Parts: sequence; structure tokens; C-alpha cells
Amino acid sequence: MKNKLKDTGNKIKTFFKGLPKNTKTFFKELPDKTKKFIKHLPHNTKVFVKNFPRNAKNFVKNNVLFTFFVVSMVINGILLRTFTVKNFTDISPILSDLALVLIVASFAYLFKPKNRFKYLMTWMIILTAVCLINSMYYANYVSFTSFSLLATSLQIFGVGDALENVVEIKDFCYIWAPIIFVYINHRLKKSGYFTKYFTKEKRKTKFLKIIGVGAIVLVCFLTTVTGTDISRLYKQWNREYVVMKFGIYVYQINDLVASLKPQISPLFGYDAAAKEFREYYEEYPSETSDNKYTDIFKGKNVIVIHAESIQNFLLDTKINGQEITPNLKKLASEGLYFSNFYAQESVGTSSDSEFTFNTSLLPASSGTVFVSYWDREYVTTPKLLKEQNYYTFSMHANKPNFWNREVMHEKLGYDKFYSYTNDYEINDEDILGLGLNDKSFFSQSVDKIKQIDEEHDNWYGVLIMLTNHTPFTALEGQETLDLTYKYKKVNEETGQEEEVVNDYLTDTILGRYFETAHYADAAIGEFVDKLDAEGLLDDTVLVIYGDHDAKIKRSEYDYYYNYNPETDDVLDEDDPKYDEFTKYDYELNRKVPFIIWTKDKEVNEEITDVMGMYDVLPTLGNMFGIHSDYALGHDMFSADEDEHFVVFPNGNWVTNKMYYDNQNGEGVLLNENEVISSEYIEKYTTRAEQEVSVSNNIIVHDLIKKTRESNKIKGENK
Repeated sequence: MKNKLKDTGNKIKTFFKGLPKNTKTFFKELPDKTKKFIKHLPHNTKVFVKNFPRNAKNFVKNNVLFTFFVVSMVINGILLRTFTVKNFTDISPILSDLALVLIVASFAYLFKPKNRFKYLMTWMIILTAVCLINSMYYANYVSFTSFSLLATSLQIFGVGDALENVVEIKDFCYIWAPIIFVYINHRLKKSGYFTKYFTKEKRKTKFLKIIGVGAIVLVCFLTTVTGTDISRLYKQWNREYVVMKFGIYVYQINDLVASLKPQISPLFGYDAAAKEFREYYEEYPSETSDNKYTDIFKGKNVIVIHAESIQNFLLDTKINGQEITPNLKKLASEGLYFSNFYAQESVGTSSDSEFTFNTSLLPASSGTVFVSYWDREYVTTPKLLKEQNYYTFSMHANKPNFWNREVMHEKLGYDKFYSYTNDYEINDEDILGLGLNDKSFFSQSVDKIKQIDEEHDNWYGVLIMLTNHTPFTALEGQETLDLTYKYKKVNEETGQEEEVVNDYLTDTILGRYFETAHYADAAIGEFVDKLDAEGLLDDTVLVIYGDHDAKIKRSEYDYYYNYNPETDDVLDEDDPKYDEFTKYDYELNRKVPFIIWTKDKEVNEEITDVMGMYDVLPTLGNMFGIHSDYALGHDMFSADEDEHFVVFPNGNWVTNKMYYDNQNGEGVLLNENEVISSEYIEKYTTRAEQEVSVSNNIIVHDLIKKTRESNKIKGENK
């Protein structure tokens, strides 16, 4: 024993001897300095500091369940931010999580000891579920989920068979807490813990002390918060920023409140919202000047193809010499092709794109318009064309209640909604993925359009595709692309060159996406051919837009662009050939195609200026002679350089010069030779936040309807 102690002492001496001089001095003087510090503290504080280790130990010993609950829930909050927004070391969200968890847990002391486990366990399940669900959602949609999406949660995750692609092993790291919590409670009960430590407990006193500590932590947290932080918490549009600053638990509670806005918002904030609305349109009126495309298509019929999950890079992608989207590429080369076009969807994905396409407004900051704000009044393309005696219709090969379309399409101004359930013949062999396959859908739709054309002089129709929907498994067993990687390699034994075939993209999400996109493109080609054969393209404008990106993780693209056939894996980051697919590469790659095509080829031009989904109504409006006073976007052929600007629902924005991440306060130049000033960034950041706020106010407070009613009353009183 003496030898062991002597050996330990020698190791400690060696440790101190090897320390830098200042470090040695610090450790050497630490005991004296600590004593001196305590000596000069007021008496009560000295007693507190002196007794703190013992008191803390006793508190933990006497409050095992409470302590574990608080610590584990704070750890889970840190884990979530580690896997998502990456700011796991920031003190602000830790203090926020700790304050909220302490306050929630303090109420456990109002229960008898035997019932505390039930109370804490209930909250642990709720908070663990918050972390788990948001972890899955963020990995697939780079955002955090909302209570307002509960009614459509299965739709968000691609319905059923997409679950295996949504869930990752890391998502289950949060469930360690409830499992261990149950085990601890079992051991405590078995040991007689609840009888031993809680015989003379003053429950209300403990409750007040704990909630007091929670309040103190909350005050400490509030000292780290700015007015901008509070504003973004209230507006909720910048979800990542809110989680980074306030933690996941405060975000989710705030989201719950925001999700109730459709019911309570008319009572609060209307005056401020209306004022901001008026001032915005006074400064940025929705105007279009005449140009070479003004009224060029006035009186023509319109077919719009809502191309599910089609991204722009597909048009220039080949796999083993085979084009992914030859038909879209051909149409783009023959018509107006907007090659820097971005969808501006939020958590409502396809439904958000439909909304923005039709209204030139941004999606709602909380929830989705189709589900939460369907009863508002909007100025839309179908309504404006109906004023010119157009018959308007929409078609979709899915159930009518998917995204509440049956209700919302009527609100958007469609005279009829043709749906999977009510209007199409369904055979088992025609079912792919979530519903009727695109080829059968288009084929049957042509017959319906032919009848509409016979009955109406002018018509406008939207066809919503489906087969290329996540999880891109619809074509299993029917693949047509060669997704392997072939290369030549010298056999070391024979010295002969031989061909090696690697699976490469086979059985990958990106590979499956290429397959279903290739099928969707073929369906579009067949549709155009059949329309032409029926004479339906002679006086018709074809409009095609990708509704949003495929929501495929960045790691899939990193593998695709940095594939090493020798290892059948991704190149090492230190390899000279490695080209990192950065988060900005990912964001810029999310572009979708927007094509305007006519059979007589009146127009043929590529437009490279940046464009967003909310620019569609003003651009088409100029061509068809319609106009919305409430459009946030611009006609692409009237817009000046300042107006080539796209804002995303999270506050990020892109211009012809740069992409800016408003959440992190950083960006990337699209031309490295550009010189960007801080004033340039401030100008567009302010404008982005204005557009997000004004659009949300229009939706939440039904400002279009109320403004029209107010103007009508003023007109009657003149």
C-alpha cells in the first residue's frame, strides 16, 4: 500500500514538473487563493460556498428523479442542436433549455413522492418526442417541424413507405433518457427510497425554491437576448435561428402558440400588421411595364405541369451516356427557359409551391396555408383568368383530401378539381408509389382536356404529377437506367486490362431519384405528343415548373460528385480530386426548372437572371393580360437589376450576385470577382425580412379581404 501511495505521489510530482511555469504556479497557488476568496466573502455567502458540495450532493441524493430529468432533458436539447444547427457549445440555448426544464420539473413537488414519477415521465416522453421528431424532420427537410402539421404528418414523411428513408440510427439517441429513467425509478422503489427520504418533506417549499432557481436561470438567459432575437421568436419564420438562440423546447412551445394564430390572430396585432402592409405596397407597388412579351399570349389556353420534385440539374445530367430528362431538355431549348429558378416552399412542400405559384405570396411562417389558412381571400391566377371568361381546372392522381386540396383548390379559383378517387379509372397495374402513375394520369387527362376544349372557348388547367415523389421507390423492379460505374483496371496477376463494374448509384436514394425522374420525363414526353395528336397544342401555352427540390441529403450528392471507384466510396477529403459539396452548393443546387413553351415557337430564349416562384404570376400575368395588386414577385422582363432577388421563407435570399444565409449571417458570392458591400447585404436582408413579414400578415390577418372591404366602404361613402 505504501509503495502504491509513493508511486502515485511520484506521478503527481512528475505531472506538475512537466507543466508550463505559469500552469504550475496556478495549481500551486490555487488552494491559498480559494481560501483567500472565501475569507473575503460575506459570512452567509462563505457558508454557502463552503457547504455547496455537501448540499449539492445531498440534494441529488434526495431528489434523484428530479435531477436526472433535468440533466437528461438538457443533454437531449444539446444533442439535437449537435445533429442539426451545430451550435451545441452556445450558452444561450443551454440556459433557455435549463430554465424551461427546471420550471416544468418544479411542479413535480406539488405531487406526492409516489406520483412524481408519473408527472416527470409524462413530460420526459413529450420532450423526448420533440427531439426525436425534429431530428428526423430536420435531416430530411432542413427545418424544424410544427404543431400545425400534425394533421398531415404522414404526408410530410412521404406516407408510410418513406419512413425507412426518414429515420436514421442517430434519431434514437434521445430515447436513452426515458429508458434509464424507468430503470432508476424501479431501483429506487425496490430500495425503499421513497419511504426513507420523503417522510417529512415540505413540498410547497421545495416547489418555490426550484421554480425560483428556474426564474434566476431564465433571467440569466434573457441577458443574452437582443430585440432582434425576440422579434424572430415572435415571427417564427426563421426556425433555425430560433432553435439556435432559444433551444428546441422554447421553439416548440412558441410554435404551438403560433399554430393557434388562425383562431386567435384576428384579435391581436391587426393594426400593426395592416400598417406594415400599407407601407410596404406604398414603397414597393406591384407594377409591370410594357415589354416585348406584354399580352403575347392573351386569349390562349394554358396547360401547367406541376413537376413533382424535378430539379434543374437533371436537365444536364447523363448516366452512362443516357440523359435523365431528354424531353424537358428539349422543351427548354425550344421555349422560354428560366435556368436560375427557385421554388420558395416551406414545411408545406408541394402545397406551398402551389400557393406561391398562384398568388405571388410566400408560404405561411407557421403551418401551411392549405391546412391552416384555407379560409382567407387571395388574388390568384385562376381567379384573374376567370375574369377573362376562362374555364379553370386542376387535376391530380391522388386522393382529394391530400394537403386539403379538395377545399383549397376551390378557394384558389379552380372551377373543378379532378382527383384520383372521383375522376380516374384505377387499375392495379397503373398504381405506382402514392397513386396513379404519371403516364396513365396524363393519358386519361388528355381525354378530359379534349372535352373541356369542346365546351369552352378558353381554359386554364394545372396537372399535378406524382410518381417522382419521395421516397422514389415507385419503380422497383422496373428500372431502365444503368446506374453502375464502369472503368478499366489492370489485373495485377495477369497484367491484362479488364473492365470493373461497381454498383455506384444502384440502391441509393439519388439513384432511385434518377430512375423516377427519368420515368416522369418520359411521361411528360408522351403527354405532349398525345396533346399534339389531339390538336390541343395549336392554341395553347405549356408551362412547366418543378415544385421543389427532391429533399435528398447533402451526403448523397457528396458521394455522387466525389465517388472513388477504386474504393467504391467517397474520396478522402485530403485527396487532390476531392471537391467538397458545401452547404451553399447544396442550396444553389436546389434550383428547379421553369419553362414556357408553345408549339409555334413564338418565344425561344434562356433567362439566366435569378427568379423565384413568386415571380410566376407577374411574369405570366404580363403575357396573358392579368395583374395582381398584391404580388410580391416581379415580371422577369420588366424587373430591373435590384428586383432580380428571391427571398426564401426562412429569410435567406439570393440575387444574381450572391446567396446569403440570413440565419448565420454569412453568404457566398456567385462570381468570385464580384465586390459586395455591407450596405448591399443589409439592403436585401431588410427587404427579405419585410417580404416574409408582409406576406405572413396578409395570410394570417386576411388583409386582402379586409382591405377590399375597407376600400368598398370608402367608395360608398364618397
